[in-house]
Amino acid sequence: MALFRLSSLCLLSVHKALETSSAALPCSPAPTTNTTATGFNTSCIGGRRRRRRALVSKSGRGGRRTVECRAAVVEDVDKEVLVPAEAEAEEAAEEYDWREEWYPLYLAAQVPDDAPLGLAVFDKQVVLYRDGAGVLRCHEDRCPHRLAKLSEGQLVEGRLECLYHGWQFEGEGKCVKIPQLQEGGKIPRAACVRTYEVRNSQGVVWVWMSEKDPPNDEKLPWFEHYAKPGFQDTSTIHELPYDHSILLENLMDPAHVPISHDRTDWTAKREDAQPLVFTVTERSSRGFAGHWGRSKNPALMNFLRFQAPCVLSNDLEFVNKAGVKQYFSALFLCRPTGQGKSMLIVRFGASSRSPVFNLVPEWYFHQNACKVFEQDMGFLSSQNEVLIKERVPTKELYLNLRSSDTWVAEYRKWMDKVGHGMPYYFGHSSLSPPKQPAVVEQAPVGLVAGISASFPAKGGVGTQHAPNPANRYYRHVVHCRGCRSVVKGFQTWKQTLVLLSLAAVASAILASAQQWKVVFLASAALFLAGSSFCSFVVSLITTNFIRTHRRL
Repeated sequence: MALFRLSSLCLLSVHKALETSSAALPCSPAPTTNTTATGFNTSCIGGRRRRRRALVSKSGRGGRRTVECRAAVVEDVDKEVLVPAEAEAEEAAEEYDWREEWYPLYLAAQVPDDAPLGLAVFDKQVVLYRDGAGVLRCHEDRCPHRLAKLSEGQLVEGRLECLYHGWQFEGEGKCVKIPQLQEGGKIPRAACVRTYEVRNSQGVVWVWMSEKDPPNDEKLPWFEHYAKPGFQDTSTIHELPYDHSILLENLMDPAHVPISHDRTDWTAKREDAQPLVFTVTERSSRGFAGHWGRSKNPALMNFLRFQAPCVLSNDLEFVNKAGVKQYFSALFLCRPTGQGKSMLIVRFGASSRSPVFNLVPEWYFHQNACKVFEQDMGFLSSQNEVLIKERVPTKELYLNLRSSDTWVAEYRKWMDKVGHGMPYYFGHSSLSPPKQPAVVEQAPVGLVAGISASFPAKGGVGTQHAPNPANRYYRHVVHCRGCRSVVKGFQTWKQTLVLLSLAAVASAILASAQQWKVVFLASAALFLAGSSFCSFVVSLITTNFIRTHRRL
């Protein structure tokens, strides 16, 4: 019942939601049909090898040798533990085009009213804004004049203006003003920007990326629980410094939660790490779905669904003691924003909540979600880097276990079927690396993380502007009106309290009566305590979490 308690109270952590707000749909135990693979094995896995191939390379005058072992055949004991090295039934690649999809751009409530917003889908740069009538518009983020970014521009009477030369564009992408055009001159027909269709569905802005076909509304994701009367949710946006495929892997991996997020909230405990049970119930070019649960609690079987191209959901339905059906949901909308980068919209929802939930400020849940991502950031970004460097399918690198990695295996196999229709991909048994790999920077840890996290809220020193994708302010706060408002409010209060404390100290010095000196000094101490609390809140919202053993 601790699971239900956490879901109804606050759904505190992003990854813990994979355990708590998941689906207990009626199902009978079925044989696990997970079919991932790994062709990579090491001597630390139980069982002897019948045959092992050693690849030996020499380097340096000392003749040092590096040995890489690949298991050709493993014993039966390994077959019981590991996902099969080859798929039980390899499926042929299917026709797929990543452009013929809807991608989650932003939370509608967070789109600025007075400025354009630069975003990306894979390597396509787009600009999102609201026109004079409040209608959401989306264009290619490139001025046809001299290729300047339109997202660096401004809104003038509902029109998007390029700040390079002042060209202005209306909602349909047509140029309506060129200040430098001679009197009586006509605006060239080519002076227009490519426009993308957008939809505001259930509070999320989706973009249709196809340049040749009209939007297919049948592909637009719809989440039944979020349409139910009285359903409440908490939503956040996060930019992350690793590829969206790594992000999806991480989100569909409940086995890591007790270890990576030990004691982050009230239920994640490393002593709870245990084998998991998986049953795949659906597979198609549109994704996969199935049940999973803890081996020590098989009665609570969760339901997970991956929906192409980047939607992951976990839902829970059960009947409470009053005989009323309750719904809990964890929804992850993952958008690829380029090589080694992604943006995530997280939504936690429930049909009912504990009254205690309303006592906790929303910014606290947001900073806790940031903390969860920071706990994973170092090893996920390094995992991303290895995939880029090695340039081999994941079955040659991953050592997938039946009892923990089934969803990861299913996801990489789905990539095998449709990855040929993506800009790049790393599948289970095939891959197509980026033709021009971008530089993938590993997330900073230790001293470097401490320095980057200690910058002022906007990431700058003095007048120097230094955005840092590993800094919490840029990953979340700049995308959240609520957190920005809280930071601004507490900074104002901090400055006010400091001034009041100085005034109180001055009054204590000037006061002649002893009792007034005590009153003023006590007031100064109280004001300073309040100022320190404000600093603490601002730091909690904007500063990176660093694991204790990584701190100097």
